[in-house]
Amino acid sequence: MRDRQDKLLKEKPFKLMLELSIPAIIGMVVIGLYPLMDGIFAGQILGQQVMTAVGIAMPLTYINSGISTLIGVGSASILSRAMGRKDQETIDKIMSNLLFWVIIFSAIVTVLGITFTDQLLSIMGATQDIHALAVRYMKVIFIGSFFVNFTQASNMVIRGEGLMKDAMIIMGTGALINIILDPILMMTMGDKGIEGAAIATVTAQIIQAIMTIFYFKKKSKIVKIRGVKADKTIYKEMFAVGVSAMLMQVLSILQQTLLYNAAFTHGGESAGSIMAASLRVFSFSFIPLWGMSQGLQPAVGANFGAKKYDRVKDIFKVFSSSSAFLATLFWIPSLTFTGKLLGLFGLEGQTLIQGVPSFRIFYSVYITYGIMIMCITFFQAVGDGKSAGLLVMLRQVILFVPAILILPRVAGLTGVWLAEPIVDFIVFLIGVLKYRKAVKGFKQA
Repeated sequence: MRDRQDKLLKEKPFKLMLELSIPAIIGMVVIGLYPLMDGIFAGQILGQQVMTAVGIAMPLTYINSGISTLIGVGSASILSRAMGRKDQETIDKIMSNLLFWVIIFSAIVTVLGITFTDQLLSIMGATQDIHALAVRYMKVIFIGSFFVNFTQASNMVIRGEGLMKDAMIIMGTGALINIILDPILMMTMGDKGIEGAAIATVTAQIIQAIMTIFYFKKKSKIVKIRGVKADKTIYKEMFAVGVSAMLMQVLSILQQTLLYNAAFTHGGESAGSIMAASLRVFSFSFIPLWGMSQGLQPAVGANFGAKKYDRVKDIFKVFSSSSAFLATLFWIPSLTFTGKLLGLFGLEGQTLIQGVPSFRIFYSVYITYGIMIMCITFFQAVGDGKSAGLLVMLRQVILFVPAILILPRVAGLTGVWLAEPIVDFIVFLIGVLKYRKAVKGFKQA
């Protein structure tokens, strides 16, 4: 453990960023390949309706993402700060506590998800045929709740150790299996092709869970699975820190539900299909930035725990500037080749023509997202869950809900595409201001 701690506490910030972030970005990108490839294969093999159905089902997958993020981010934050303090007693409790809460929450989600899938999807406002297809897809996805929650939460702990390559290999293996199985099962299962897409995803998640158990039992030198037991001192802090990260996932359900509902209401099925494709691209392009934030979390957490405040600021500067550059690499080609990008999802004809300007409005402020995400992750890493939670609530509820309800009434369908970028730019500015205020607190400390 000492070698890992020394690297986090002494390595030059830029070199540390490369060592932590590149594997994390690759690992997070392969996680993002699950929904992206489901959408592309569904559009190319099964048609635009099925692609839209998989798209409107996607927000419900954030229920599991929210649970795994709550447990994983909270546990990883505790781990990195405990490593900075050289507190092995706390480290030894992390995985047993994680496993306990994964089992409890996954059981609840599986039962309620399968029971109420129809009702949950009805609020998307989709046509009857698309709604029916989405229900069939999600009932299979909910069966794999335990496997995805355990794998993703544990993967965040592995990244919290600073072992990004190991985390990447586990997630990459699952993504490869999913990509191989997706077209095979979609084509061979005929009328059940949409179930085939879901089965491919769940199968990959099961294999990842097995690999994760092996890692903690045999490979990890710092963190081990030592049974299944909730620990009050661990889970109180885990929930306090992880809730902001969970909110960003879970509130995406509300956010995307309102976006789909507004699109179908103001633009019909074609606008709903454009929204489905746009959100696929939008969600996938978020993934590399989250990958970089996974590198920031242990770097900031360990140095904050060791009270190296100047080093925390230096690390944040390197990560935030690099994330802005990374966002630019996605932003420019996405706005330049929008038609070809949307065409991958089976959009064609008038729908594709309408989709190009709509997507460009929707994606217009993506270049600011890297810094915004680094600000949220910074507050999670230093244990300031309130500030991180406020930024998330502003972005996905407090500012967004009025925007998506008011702007379409003023500007019609264009207002649907404007709501997200306007809100995100405001939150970006607030995040930067709050970070600067936190830095002034460091000087006083």
